[in-house]
Amino acid sequence: MTALTLQTATTISQQALAAGRAITCAPLTIAVLDAGGHLITLLREDGASMLRPQIAIGKAWGAVALGKASRLISEDAQARPSFISAVNTLAHGNLIPAPGGVLIRDEQNTVIGAIGISGDTSDIDEQCAIRGILAVGLQADAG
Repeated sequence: MTALTLQTATTISQQALAAGRAITCAPLTIAVLDAGGHLITLLREDGASMLRPQIAIGKAWGAVALGKASRLISEDAQARPSFISAVNTLAHGNLIPAPGGVLIRDEQNTVIGAIGISGDTSDIDEQCAIRGILAVGLQADAG
């Protein structure tokens, strides 16, 4: 199993930010968590609104906690709102069921962490997350 290091998490964040700048998206906030849901890096771009860090962390945290990308959690929330509401209660409100939280997998397909991005539309957040992960040679699992 590959460990998600500070250096790798920082590079993922920087590459995701570069992807956002390349398409002139809104200011992003990017959180990278390890497989245990612990924050490794948080990058908040100038102009990002004040709740963006919590949203980015919540997208990544939900992905790690439930073992699937936040896009799939969003789909679950639409199909089974009572279930996701109950899970979010158990999670003390830390679950953000919206695309932009992507699992990070190593060469053996093991989850080593997740990235969560908030700032633009959820689809663009997710696109930037995927690009950041792929830029370091890891696998992006967006569902």
